Order: sequence, then structure tokens, then C-alpha cells
Amino acid sequence: MRKVPGSHHPMRAFADRRWVIPFFASLLVLAMLFTSAFWGPLAASYSGDESTDDVGSTNSSEDPVSLFVDTELEDLIDVGDRVEGEAPRLAYLISGTKGDSQRMIRTLQAVYHPRNQYILHLDLEAPPRERLDLTALVKNDRMFSEVENVRVMAQSNLITYKGPTMIASTLQALAILLRESLEWDWFINLSASDYPLVTQDDLLYALSNVSRSLNFIEHGQISGWKLKHRAKSIVVDPGLYLSKKYDLTWSTQRRSLPSSFKLFTGSAWVMLTRTFLEYCIWGWDNLPRTILMYYVNFISSPEGYFQTVICSSEKFKRTAISHDLHYIAWDNPPKQHPLSLTVKDFEQMVKSNAPFARKFAKDDPVLNKIDKELLGRTGRFVPGAWCAGNSTGGADPCSIRGDGSVFRPGPGAKRLQVLLENLLSEESQSNRCL
Repeated sequence: MRKVPGSHHPMRAFADRRWVIPFFASLLVLAMLFTSAFWGPLAASYSGDESTDDVGSTNSSEDPVSLFVDTELEDLIDVGDRVEGEAPRLAYLISGTKGDSQRMIRTLQAVYHPRNQYILHLDLEAPPRERLDLTALVKNDRMFSEVENVRVMAQSNLITYKGPTMIASTLQALAILLRESLEWDWFINLSASDYPLVTQDDLLYALSNVSRSLNFIEHGQISGWKLKHRAKSIVVDPGLYLSKKYDLTWSTQRRSLPSSFKLFTGSAWVMLTRTFLEYCIWGWDNLPRTILMYYVNFISSPEGYFQTVICSSEKFKRTAISHDLHYIAWDNPPKQHPLSLTVKDFEQMVKSNAPFARKFAKDDPVLNKIDKELLGRTGRFVPGAWCAGNSTGGADPCSIRGDGSVFRPGPGAKRLQVLLENLLSEESQSNRCL
């Protein structure tokens, strides 16, 4: 909501030149935050190491200068498929705030597969005890420790709704995954209020026949009221330089539209290729960083940063598929937040053929219905071909890990294949980044 000039709220709207200091402070802090994602140890890996200190780079011999602007880097990174004939691997970021730790764990267990990578971020609004409990739960889990594929971000960031702090936190998680050279083909971001509608066996099986060069990111060129309200306004996210959460603050001044790139918008929920994200983080030109600096003072930047980067890049614009792979219900006309899904939405969720849905209230009964009817979940994890145990006497079949490269697809895979075939049709592909 726009602040009224002259309000006595401690984070009132800017007047005259009072916005200048926080404006440049936010630019500086975001630049430091983005850079530290590479050079600072920001993640802890709970894989049997008793130390809770942040982990450092696993490749100390690499020249850090070479990670940034390098004329040869573009030739080394190929937009095409990474591995022919091998099933894909996914990397998930699951984010939450105060009171969300148990919901994050439930979502994690619902999308868990030994083949994938997972990183959890509980923001700074959560009390220290909740963050410590989440860390301990991951560290002490036998399966997570054995496979070493679940991490908790050691640095908790303050996340402001519609602010660039969400992008900053996402880029940190991505930099950690890239720096540690973990194997994954696509990156998926979820929140604690998201939940899967298909099993990981369904998802990985369906994606096995999809080009690893495709990015699933809802996008469209920004226009109308959004162009005036978002693109020309100047906002500052207090979460970049304060330790207490406040609303975004607005400058009374306006700015002109950028001339070197067009602005795009879409959903904040994406499935992006590792190749494209290497470009965003490493970058063989300055476009991703230029756009990042622009979006640091942009309203609803999580719904525009990746869209603008991919549609402004000649190398990647043809890889963008305009879908966020989520079922989301909205009011008509849409309001600020989507509707909370309940049992009455179950049939529409299934008919959407989407692999994920949002948003769900905590412990809503529809989650149990999804577990039972769509995921076949009876224990901690959603069962798949990798679960080598048996369920005799109520035992958890996933307590024994089998071959993670073998899948047992079910009805969810068929639904997802229908969606993918539609998205990859010639008609759908003709609308990329227009």
C-alpha cells in the first residue's frame, strides 16, 4: 500500500531529498549482498559435520576473478542440454517466515528425492529458536545426513513483501548451489504455503523427455497500470539495511523507463535451468547485474527480475516457456493475494495438470487429501522407486534407500505430460518473450 506523505509512521514516505540516503544505501547493501553470495560462506551443510560453522567454497583453487566478466565464459556455457540420456536432477529452494518451519519440513518431505538438492531459508523474522530447531532437525535426520542433499542457509535474511530482498535471498541460494558444483538441471522455488500435486517420480519421469534448455517462467511485457505504478515509481526496501521488518517506502519522485531493455512481468514462482542461472550469477556481460540494480528499487521485483533478464537476452529469450507450473486460484478481478485453496478446489487442482499448487493454509485438510489420493504418502516421504523398504507392520518403505535413477511414474506423470505437450506446442512456443 502506498504511504501517505506526512504520515507519522516511522517508515513514512520520502519527501524532498530525504530518500537519497536510503536509496543509495539500498543499492550498496544489495550489491554487497549479491557479491557476498559468492565470496562469503553463507550456507551450512548438515551432512555429518559436527561443526555448525558456514561452509566455504569446495574449489579453493579456482580463480575468483574468472567467475565474473569473462569474454570466454559465454563459449563455455551451452544453452543446450547438459546430459543426454540421463534423468534430470532438480534443485529446490523452500522459503518460510515466522511459524513456518514445520510447514517447510512437510513440503520438503513431500518433494524429497535422493536425486535432488534442497536448500531451506527461514527468514530473519522467525525467532532464533525456530531457526535453530529447523537446523537441528535437518542435521539429525538420518536420510538427509546419509544423502547430504539438504541444507539450511546459515544467514537468515529479512524478506519484505514485494521487495528485492526476496530476489537477493534467491540469488544467494543459487550462488551457493553453483559454487558447490552440485549436480542439478533445473531450479524450483517454493514457499511454505506451496505443495506438490505429483510425486517426484512423476515429475522427474515427465521431465526426462524435455529439453534441459527450457525455462518455465510466466512472462509478459509490462504495460498499462503496472507500467506506471511499478516501473516509474522508486521504492526502497528497508529489509536491505535494517534488522526489523517495515513496509516498502516510496519516493515522491519518479523515474523514466530504461532505454536499454524492455520490462517484463509474471509469476514469482519459476523453474529455471542451471545454464540460465549461471548466466544470471556469473554473467559474461553486465546485463543481469544492470537489471538487478534497476530492480533494487522496483515494486514487486520478484515478479519481474528473471522475466526481464531472460527476455532481454538474445541467447535465452527463445528458451522461455510462459507457465509457472503452479495451480493458483484468484478472485475475479484478482486481488493482491491469491485465494487459499481448500478441499472444494481439489478437482480443479487435479484438472490443471500442474505439478504444484499454492497457497495453502497451515494443516488445511486438503493437504491430507493430496497426500492420500495424489501422492500415496503414508510415511515421512512420498514413496517412489527409490524406496527399497516395505510397509509391513506400518513400516516406512523409504527408510531404506534404493536406486535413485529408477522411477515409478503414476497418474501424475500422465497429467503432467499433457500439460508439457500443450506448453511445448508450436502455438505456445510462438509467444515467447513477446
